[in-house]
Amino acid sequence: MVSHEKTFNSPRYPVTTWIPLSHSLTLMFNRKRLLGWSVILFAITIVLTMGGYTLTTGYVDSFTAGYFNTSPTTDSIWGWIKYSGWLSGKWLLIIISRIFAFYISFLLAYSLTTPGYAMLSTTAERLFLGENFHPDANFSIHGILIDLAEGVKIGLYGVLVTFVALFVNFIPILGQIIVFLLYTYYSALMFIDYPASRRRWSLGRKISWVSGNRTTAFKLGFVPALLSMVPVLNVFLLAVFFPVLTIHATVNFVNSQSNPS
Repeated sequence: MVSHEKTFNSPRYPVTTWIPLSHSLTLMFNRKRLLGWSVILFAITIVLTMGGYTLTTGYVDSFTAGYFNTSPTTDSIWGWIKYSGWLSGKWLLIIISRIFAFYISFLLAYSLTTPGYAMLSTTAERLFLGENFHPDANFSIHGILIDLAEGVKIGLYGVLVTFVALFVNFIPILGQIIVFLLYTYYSALMFIDYPASRRRWSLGRKISWVSGNRTTAFKLGFVPALLSMVPVLNVFLLAVFFPVLTIHATVNFVNSQSNPS
C-alpha cells in the first residue's frame, strides 16, 4: 500500500503543480491524528465564534433598541418619508452589524485557536514532506505565545480589512466585487499564516507572498470567502471546512516554497 507521503511526492503529483482540495481531504481522512485534531478544532472554533457573535449582536441591539423599537408615525406624506428612511436605516444597520459581528467573532476565535491550527498545519506538512521535513524546536510555552501573537496580528489586520470592506461595499456592483476579492486574499493570508509563521516570517513577508503569488492565493482564499457569504450557515460552514482548508493551504504553500516557479 502506497503511503500518502509518497502519493503526494510522487512524479504523478510533481511539486510544481497545484495540489487539489480532494487530495487534502484524502490526507485528512486517512490520518487519524489529522482527523482528530480537525474535529477538536472544529468544535472549539464554532463555540468561540457563536459565543462572540451572540455577545456582539446582543450589545449592538441593546445599544440601538431605543431608536429602532419606536417607528415614526405614518399619518402624513412626511411621516411616510421618515418611516421609509427609518426602515431602510434599521435593515442596513442589521445587515452591517451582523456581517461585522461575524467577522469580529470569527477573527477572535481564529486568534485564540491559532496554536491548535499551527499544530495541525505542522502535522500536515510533516506528512506531506516525509523525510524532507525539518522539525521545529521542542514544544514550549514560548512557542505557543508566538503563535498567539501571530494570530492576533492577522486578526487585527482582518479588522482593518473588514472596516475597509464595509465602506467599499456601498459602491454599486464594483464595490461587491472588490469586497469579495479583499476577503478572498485575506482568507489566503489567514491560512498561509500557519506554515509561514513556522518559518518565522513577519506579517509583511506573508502579505508579500500573497501579493507575489496572486493566482495561488486566489485559489486558496476563494472557497472560504465564498463560505463566509452564505447567510445564517456561514459560521458553521467555515468551522467545518477550516481544518481541511488549513491542511490544503499548508501543502500548497510548502509546494510553492519547495519549487518556486
